[in-house]
Amino acid sequence: MHIDLDLLQNCINNDRRAQKKLYELCYRIFMPLCMRYNRNEEDARFAFNNSYMKILAGLENVNLKEIIFFPWAKRIVTNALIDEYRKQKLHQAHFINKETDRELELHSANSNNEAESNFGYAALLKMISEIPEMHALVFKLYVMEDMSHKEIAEQLGISEGTSKWHLSIARKMLREKLEKIDALTDKKMVI
Repeated sequence: MHIDLDLLQNCINNDRRAQKKLYELCYRIFMPLCMRYNRNEEDARFAFNNSYMKILAGLENVNLKEIIFFPWAKRIVTNALIDEYRKQKLHQAHFINKETDRELELHSANSNNEAESNFGYAALLKMISEIPEMHALVFKLYVMEDMSHKEIAEQLGISEGTSKWHLSIARKMLREKLEKIDALTDKKMVI
């Protein structure tokens, strides 16, 4: 998607209509990204607004003719989401809520809604949100944002090996959840 350089220049010049138009364009593209990293819409909207303010501030410091706007802005949004995660991590006690196998089975067994049993993107995001936060964050950055372990390690202040470990654990946990769903629905895939 291409964006008009005049729109960006007008945003730099504090033209409120241009800023509103850019906000609307960015909202459609980046709000789903913010939803992936937040547990509810209110937090996602806060994260998006915070990111948008950083995008506006950053426009003044770049050469508009040399950047490709949306990938540049996506990096700002992703970094803002990671920064918010770090802030939250510092302010809350570190609790990992591990459900027992029995609780997982009970939760899965109560899912008789046909719409819920048709596995899709929303169900995957829900499953990801149920694994410990750090595993989920690394999984999302690696799989959904296509970041390398080196980039993840730099952003989160961990080693590459730790990033790989978190990804491995996340995959294992998600695989186990998928196997439980598969076992409960008796729909075996033949490969």
